[in-house]
Amino acid sequence: MTRSTTTLEAPPAPEPAPDRARRQVPGFVLSGVVLVVVLVVWQVVVRAFDVPIVLVPAPTDVLSALVAGLGDGSLVEHAWVTLQEILLGFVLAVAAALLCAFLVTQSRVLDKALFPLVVMTQTIPKVAMAPLLVIWFGTEMTSKVLTTALIAFFPLLINAILGLRSADPDQIDMLRSFGASRAHVLRHLQIPSALPHIFAGLDVAVVLSVTGAIVAEFVGATAGLGYVIQATNFTLDVSRTFAVLVILSAIGLALHALVVLCNRRIVFWSAEHRTIREQA
Repeated sequence: MTRSTTTLEAPPAPEPAPDRARRQVPGFVLSGVVLVVVLVVWQVVVRAFDVPIVLVPAPTDVLSALVAGLGDGSLVEHAWVTLQEILLGFVLAVAAALLCAFLVTQSRVLDKALFPLVVMTQTIPKVAMAPLLVIWFGTEMTSKVLTTALIAFFPLLINAILGLRSADPDQIDMLRSFGASRAHVLRHLQIPSALPHIFAGLDVAVVLSVTGAIVAEFVGATAGLGYVIQATNFTLDVSRTFAVLVILSAIGLALHALVVLCNRRIVFWSAEHRTIREQA
């Protein structure tokens, strides 16, 4: 007669209370605390060592310049111009990158003929192309949008190509064995597999779009936050320059948060998001 034995696993050790408390604190709260500490140290150092305002203004001076610029509406008008350039350039980059990625991944002929040319064009510094775009399209918004799109285009293209090629070949073969068309495979397998990679590229591209718009305005502009930075540098109004940088940071953070929010809503089924939710 044999006895059946059962092994009982010991329950996992409870997590220490400090670790649980740290994990329950939202990330933006921790970032806010760090930011406040940095600003306080900055203020104290500038006042204690009597740093000239034309070198490094105190945070209170930057806040005063920001409030004044927003109050008279000058910074709002320039910020609206730059925001339009960012959004239009980003949308143009997204459309061009996704179309190019689709063509490259769906046709071997286009892959061999088109992709090397795209890579070759990306080896040219965009800062060097910005003056040419100003010459060709003038100092109006068109040259700024094109420069922004060129800078944001390539990271999204690479991520989109990688995503479209990440679908499991066995699953593709299975769908085709059941008579699925290329469009059906693309819609129900390749695009869902590519979405996490595409959103990673969108996150990078939207931040680069801010940089692209400012670079284009540095080359030649009559309005925009980049134009304001150049004007304030010429007049040594460093506080207003820092105020413009604050606005640019806010725009970049807002666009990044929007992409992250869309990513969580659309690609909620990805393994990465499940892991993040489990750790939260």
